[in-house]
Amino acid sequence: MPLEERDFDVVVVGCGCAGSIAAYVAAKHGKSVLVVERGEFAGTKNMTGGRIYAHSLKKVLDDYAEGEVDWADIPFERKITHERIAMIDPASNMTIDYTSEKFSEEGSESYSVLRATFDGWLAELAENAGCEIISGIAVEELLKDEAGNIVGIKAGEDEITAQVVIVAEGQNSLLAERYLGASRPAANQMAVGIKEVYALNPEQVEDRFLCQKDEGAAMLFVGDCTHGVVGGGFVYANKESVSLGLVATISEMAKANTTIYQAMDDFKKHPAVAPIIRGASMVEHSGHMVSEGGANMTPKYVHSGALIAGDAAMLCMNLGYMVRGMDLAIASGRFAAEAACDAIDAEDVSEAGLSSYKTKMEESFIMKDLNTFKAWPHTMEHWDAMFNDYPKMVGEILDSMFIVDGTPQTHLQKRIMPIVKKRGLFKLAGDVRRALKAL
Repeated sequence: MPLEERDFDVVVVGCGCAGSIAAYVAAKHGKSVLVVERGEFAGTKNMTGGRIYAHSLKKVLDDYAEGEVDWADIPFERKITHERIAMIDPASNMTIDYTSEKFSEEGSESYSVLRATFDGWLAELAENAGCEIISGIAVEELLKDEAGNIVGIKAGEDEITAQVVIVAEGQNSLLAERYLGASRPAANQMAVGIKEVYALNPEQVEDRFLCQKDEGAAMLFVGDCTHGVVGGGFVYANKESVSLGLVATISEMAKANTTIYQAMDDFKKHPAVAPIIRGASMVEHSGHMVSEGGANMTPKYVHSGALIAGDAAMLCMNLGYMVRGMDLAIASGRFAAEAACDAIDAEDVSEAGLSSYKTKMEESFIMKDLNTFKAWPHTMEHWDAMFNDYPKMVGEILDSMFIVDGTPQTHLQKRIMPIVKKRGLFKLAGDVRRALKAL
């Protein structure tokens, strides 16, 4: 049965990583595409710690750009060549710094980014492919026909029809909740994120991160940065700035005798962080919600006439040593667009007609990775010692190793074992075993 005539083939809600890529791919398939962005421009309201694993973007450009995009022109900040993980308590800091040639191998690269700049580039990519983008307007409703199928959007006073609507409006997707049956996330599945950007010149950035020109580091922190609350801190090196911030589970922060703002203030003063931003001026401050539940909170993302992609589909992974979101968003935006275009060509935009999106998602790294680490959010949520006592234990162990004050020393084992036994050998072994099983 031929499809009814609509204003656009595809309407995309949101102009972040998932939305812009969905629009770009759909336009490359020859479809008429409208993107509606709530912010004044793409990237206005988008926030992330600031790191993208570039494999999914590279695959999109390899398959669709046809040589039109020079990789060197993409507004990445710095290639990440150092991975740093820190455990801190108020009096100590233990940091692991790892670098490898494999970080620069094709397909394994990752970069720091500033979303206002990067998202603007993505939006321009979509516009150059033929998409129409309207900014500064919120989509208030998804339009439905008498059978309950999604047939378009209402934005301001305008009703705009489409064969397929791709919802990519971010973590707090009211459209997915109100019109597509997505559940409101529980407080223990969401975190509050806070980020500040500090301006430094390129030489200062490289000196403070011990990096070569145009290279950078990604640092993740656990412990006192969130005052013992489940969560962590991050610092990313940009070209002429440093991004730093905290993420803490909403339910735990609500019960704690602190606030994310107080934790942030103390985090910036910690000896592990203060030298990095010494003398720098803050040029940006932002806050955002972050999904923490992994595969356990991914909603149904295929509906008759509508698909959900990116953060709106809760596609985020926080593994403690690694945080991913943008590579999942980009791939999901591509898959959503491809499924929408195939369904339009087949003149069947029902849930069944759009089901190839689910197949693509489940056969890709997206759902496979989310399902692999499905148990980790629950494990992390109930591992209080990792955020308060274990960083202190590590500090005590390293103090016993490195402090020389004239007191006669015993063998290292005799110094370390009392520190570990104080926490309980079996408890420590059980915690590590559960974490390794979940990871």
